[in-house]
Amino acid sequence: MTGTNNHLGQPIGAALPSWTTRPFPQRVAMTGRTVRVEPLDPARHAMALHAAFAEDVTDAGWTYLPYGPFASADSFGEWAEAAAAKNDPLFFTILPRQGPPAGLAALQRIDVGNGVAEVGNIHFAPSLSRSIAATEAMYLMMRYVFDDLGYRRYEWKCDSLNAKSRAAAERLGFRFEGVFRQAVVYKGRSRDTAWYSIVDGEWPALKVRFDRWLAAENFDDVGHQRKRLQDA
Repeated sequence: MTGTNNHLGQPIGAALPSWTTRPFPQRVAMTGRTVRVEPLDPARHAMALHAAFAEDVTDAGWTYLPYGPFASADSFGEWAEAAAAKNDPLFFTILPRQGPPAGLAALQRIDVGNGVAEVGNIHFAPSLSRSIAATEAMYLMMRYVFDDLGYRRYEWKCDSLNAKSRAAAERLGFRFEGVFRQAVVYKGRSRDTAWYSIVDGEWPALKVRFDRWLAAENFDDVGHQRKRLQDA
C-alpha cells in the first residue's frame, strides 16, 4: 500500500479525503445468467434447501460450519427462521436458473465505517458445487459489495484445514493473508482460521476476468469451460 510521511517524518497510510461511511448491505436480489441470489426466505426456500443438502449423504459439507447437519426438515426450518431474522450475518439463498434452491451464503462481519464485509456461511448442495452457477453467485455478491456499496475490502475466512474452501478462495481471486492460530472454538474443537481478501484496487481486473469466464461463449454445449477462471 502506497503511503506518505507526516510532519514528523513518520510513514503513514495513503490519505482518503473523500471517504465516507458505506451503506449497510440490504436484502436485495442479484440476478445473473445462470443463477439468482435472493434473501433467505424460509417459507419459500427452507424445504427445498433441506432436500438439496440431503443429497450429500455423508454430511461432509457441514464439517467446517458451526452448525449442522440437521436431523430433520423441521430442525433445518427452525434454524433458517432464526438465520433469516439476522442482519449480520445477512443470509442469501442461491437458486440456479435450472432447478430449485441449492445453496446458502451470507455477508457478515459487516463494518460500514471501514467498508469491509466478509462472505461466509457458504454451503452448497452437491448439485451446485463446482458449477457455473456457484461461481456466478460468488461473483454477484462480490459485485454488489464493491460496485453497489463501494466497500474497500471483501474477506473470506475458513478453517485452515479446510482445503476445499482455501482452494475456492484462491480460484476466486482472494489473496492469502495468514493464519490466526486458535482463533475459534466450534463443534467442540479448536480452529486456526485462514484469512483471505480482495481489496477495491484489485476488483476491476477481477471483474473483467469473471465477465470473460462467465460469458456463454466460454462454455461448450454441455457446459464445459473452454478457459479456466484463472486464465480468462
